[in-house]
Amino acid sequence: MRTRWIVLLTASVALLAGVLVWVGIGAVGGASGWYGTGYRQPAAESSGAFATTGTYQLQGDGTLAPEPEGRARQVWDDFVRVATPAFVASDITGYRTGDDSGSDTLAYVTSDENDSTKWVFAANLAYADDADLLLSTLVHEYAHLLSLGIDDVDPDATECDTEWSDAGCLLPDADLEHFAQRFWTGYTDAPARDNVDADVAAEFYQAHEEDFVSEYAATNASEDFAETFATWVVEPDGARDSVIGEKFAFFDGLPEYAGARDRIRAEFGLG
Repeated sequence: MRTRWIVLLTASVALLAGVLVWVGIGAVGGASGWYGTGYRQPAAESSGAFATTGTYQLQGDGTLAPEPEGRARQVWDDFVRVATPAFVASDITGYRTGDDSGSDTLAYVTSDENDSTKWVFAANLAYADDADLLLSTLVHEYAHLLSLGIDDVDPDATECDTEWSDAGCLLPDADLEHFAQRFWTGYTDAPARDNVDADVAAEFYQAHEEDFVSEYAATNASEDFAETFATWVVEPDGARDSVIGEKFAFFDGLPEYAGARDRIRAEFGLG
């Protein structure tokens, strides 16, 4: 059975510095269970991943059963606005929520245990009131959904000539593979392809800070892809004569992503 990535986006708050640091966790998931790939240890003040307190199933008419209310409704509606009703109808089967301000997990997507070609989206409602943070989170997750689909990965490969994505080897024509080849192969000190260690990412980021939109983007090529895409969508201004500018131009050249950017910016009134 084809396995898919679980992609979680977390925020660890450095209280003394007052800095919000993006952190992601990747793992392979399938109907037979969860397969960890190096979970990041949560911050001391964090309780780790949030517990699921609400579970909803997507119906054939696009509604959820049961119908979410309050912040759960708001987050779901914003997710649909980011991903589009058509994408949600074709790729998403469920929605989970938690509400835990002690957890540093903001959101995640994981394969449906009954159909590994479909996804379930989950969100921590404790962060739902921060509109900017919520939108960035949703766009980041959407980038993972677009770049780690079933047409992008060979799950049966045992050795990779392409980038390893934890769900298998990226196919040669995958957009994420092109991104990795262009922006990651030139480093001699890059983390391992499947790195999820925040300390390793921090060290690499410190050596090449001007090349990344955030410290978490330096974790691996997949997180760089998602973080850069989210920044390009939400805050696209910046010098184009830089590595970050070249990454923005990379997305400019992909009609699927460029169209998504224009649509999301118009949908959320970003100008």
